[in-house]
Amino acid sequence: YIILQSDSFANCALENRSRPHEFLLLGFTKERDISILLFLFFMVVYMMTLLGNITIISLSRIDESLRTPMYFFLNNFSFLEIGYTTVTVPKMLFDLLSGNMAISFNSCLTQMYFFFLFGTTEFFILALMGFDRYLAICNPLHYTNIMNTRFCYKLITGSWLGGCMVPTVPTIVLSQKPFCGSKTINHFFCDVGPLIKISSPDTFFLDTIVLMVSAIVVLSSLLLVTVSYVFIISAILRISSSVGRRKAFSTCASHFSVVTIFFGTVIFMYLRPSSGDNYEFDKAVSVFYSVVTPALNPLIYSLRNKDVKMVLIKVIHRKGYPMRKY
Repeated sequence: YIILQSDSFANCALENRSRPHEFLLLGFTKERDISILLFLFFMVVYMMTLLGNITIISLSRIDESLRTPMYFFLNNFSFLEIGYTTVTVPKMLFDLLSGNMAISFNSCLTQMYFFFLFGTTEFFILALMGFDRYLAICNPLHYTNIMNTRFCYKLITGSWLGGCMVPTVPTIVLSQKPFCGSKTINHFFCDVGPLIKISSPDTFFLDTIVLMVSAIVVLSSLLLVTVSYVFIISAILRISSSVGRRKAFSTCASHFSVVTIFFGTVIFMYLRPSSGDNYEFDKAVSVFYSVVTPALNPLIYSLRNKDVKMVLIKVIHRKGYPMRKY
């Protein structure tokens, strides 16, 4: 067995002295009619994502009432959602429409890197938003002094730097792999799992790195969010007025909903035992957290957030008045 394994490594090295020029993404289906339907569905969802997140960013720029630390973090989160989907969805739409599923080696690694850059930074910012709600509810008298503009920019800068650094090592290691055998990726984008499977005969080291990095990012962010909400819920339950409790809960309900959806799907996808060859199931889960969830998040923040709804109504009425005059 050892001899055969060493032979496979030798053959792999001989066959792959130069890196592959491109990969082939299998996507969802080869049926043309189904591909067109999927194209229309994903196009609508992507447009909803762009429109929703751009609306949230624009509203906070227009109205001073939304220029607070909470909405500063939300703006960054919305920008990340746009980047997170734009890294994968336009290429997927092109593939569905044209049937050309090829992607170059450099483009594939670049897509993987930026997908995890945006995703990692989202985890950090969701944790910061939980910390912000903790300070606002549990320490309101010192909230303004602590969450000043300078401190907010430091937190955001740290989140972005962390997001840039985390996927660097896995990407560099993966870029040095020989990619023996098949150049076909059974996915609709260059996700790290399918890439690792075709990278080389021995993937234990890279699997371990990715699992450790994912666990550190996800679990540390989740721990901060959980601790924040333990203190938040404890503080809210001590409020004697039912109106006060309801108002306090409403200020963090949107964030809690987004955290539950985002953390839940990503943990299920990346921090669970390998599903073996169940690629279709993995692709379905990936569609939910990488395409559908970013479209739902703006709706959650706008429909469940009283401040955003009020500003949106104000802007609509403001735009409507000149039309009534004429």
